[in-house]
Amino acid sequence: MGEAAKNGFNTSQTFSNGAYDIIALAASAGGLRALSEVLAGLPREFPAAIVVVQHLDRRHRSLMADILSRRTPLHVKEAEEGDHLSPGTVYIAPPNRHLLVNPDGTLSLSQSELVHFVRPSADLLFESVAASFKDRAIAVVLTGTGSDGSMGVKAIKKMDGTVIVQDERSAEFFGMPGAAMQTGSADFVLPLEEISSALVTLVLKGDVG
Repeated sequence: MGEAAKNGFNTSQTFSNGAYDIIALAASAGGLRALSEVLAGLPREFPAAIVVVQHLDRRHRSLMADILSRRTPLHVKEAEEGDHLSPGTVYIAPPNRHLLVNPDGTLSLSQSELVHFVRPSADLLFESVAASFKDRAIAVVLTGTGSDGSMGVKAIKKMDGTVIVQDERSAEFFGMPGAAMQTGSADFVLPLEEISSALVTLVLKGDVG
């Protein structure tokens, strides 16, 4: 039995139509364009929840969810403490808050210490997703500087989840994707324009064959 089920969160009721229940996306520099392209390619009835860490400063507090909501048919919102994950919804980490996914399918926000000099941290998000959803989780590392996410993808793989990394050709900044690749945890290294279709195929069919 999965950790989420043991803690009272019935994934079979909340997420009933896909091979994966949650997609965790992480980006830094160049991320707005990359996130826009990935989310634009997902259908309105996408049967997984999506959680997003994008390194931003405080000036973007009210803009990120608004901008992305105009570029995807999915519902996009800034994550709030206690939010319950819902399929087809995109939850954006607020600036200066770590975003964590709990085993009961709720979200938590934290102002704990910076990780790799950033908050929110992709590593903390990925680690919480891995612990809560195990092999029903996909982590995606998009363009960005630094190495945030590289520890988290190892946690995803340890729990038999799936890791997708944006390739060097299409990434505006290859620091984060490159660091994730160097861990040996990447299942797929894809150009930006192929990531959304890969997510749809994985979630609906369980593989890309």
